[in-house]
Amino acid sequence: MTDLMTWVTDPRVILVFVIVFATLLLNFMARRLFIHLGRKVQGTSTIWDDALFQSVRKPLAWLIWVVGISWAAEIIVADTDTDLAQIIDPVRYVSVVGLLALFLTKFISETEKAFIHQGSDVTTASAVGKLLRISVLITATLSILQTLGINIAGILAFGGIGGIAVGFAARDILANFFGGLMIYLDRPFKVGDWIRSPDREIEGTVVNIGWRLTEILTFDKRPLYIPNMVFANITLENPSRMLNRRIYETVGIRYDDVSKMAAIVDDVRGMLQNHPEIDPDKTLIVNFNGFAPSSCDFFVYTFTRTTDWIKFHHIKENVLLKIVEIIESHGAEIAFPTSTVHLIDPEPDVE
Repeated sequence: MTDLMTWVTDPRVILVFVIVFATLLLNFMARRLFIHLGRKVQGTSTIWDDALFQSVRKPLAWLIWVVGISWAAEIIVADTDTDLAQIIDPVRYVSVVGLLALFLTKFISETEKAFIHQGSDVTTASAVGKLLRISVLITATLSILQTLGINIAGILAFGGIGGIAVGFAARDILANFFGGLMIYLDRPFKVGDWIRSPDREIEGTVVNIGWRLTEILTFDKRPLYIPNMVFANITLENPSRMLNRRIYETVGIRYDDVSKMAAIVDDVRGMLQNHPEIDPDKTLIVNFNGFAPSSCDFFVYTFTRTTDWIKFHHIKENVLLKIVEIIESHGAEIAFPTSTVHLIDPEPDVE
């Protein structure tokens, strides 16, 4: 009983108890503070405080425990001859660096999501976010290795020498990596764009641009995974960046109605010039342009204001139906393939 009382009244035990209690109290106060701050943050319109609030909560709570427990451990082993005292500082340093890296990567991810939610370019935000997270992780790893007594200079030197061998062994991986980097820098397309290649059977909507692969969802909903280095060697078309869509049609009327061609062409041209969905600032041509085997042809060449695929077809349907109405209003008919046979009457027999 005397030994127990002596142990309980030991100043170190009391100090450890105080430290543990203070850690619990500080952790509780931090949670209450974050609940209060959470209400304040939700009422602001900036993205930085939201990202900071979401990122710092767990790392800060764990940091309080790391500092408290390591401090208590230092007091416990202060007068002992064990090797435990020598590992407290490295463990504490590694834990703090790890929590700092966790906070920074979480903050970068939350900021990236916020920018994308506000309408920023998904491809650019993702690229910057990935680069920043990789930088944080590499820096934290090198810092931890140096704390553990590992020679970073030797690792970097070995990386420089071994990089040549690794480069030959992983040239396709590196080619895909730099291909992805070129996509981020040149930006021939971004997430959400509709792309297609006349060189390859590639067509669909870009879902994700990774460091090695780009994911495309085809129009029949099949995912297509393409190595990034492929895009450096193919011709790529990005219809999503069109400013207008073109209507280019040839219409033929009967040879019997060729005398009405000038009036029909004029009326079609006027209809397009006054059509609310036709862009008047782009090329607009309606001309009689040839004699076909079964028809006299005129062509329509114009551009719609919209680039939306579905809306474009509604506009094109409306334009074609109006052309049919114009032709019929002049008493003409649209031609279809016909053949005319001319029979020569035989000369009558002369008796």
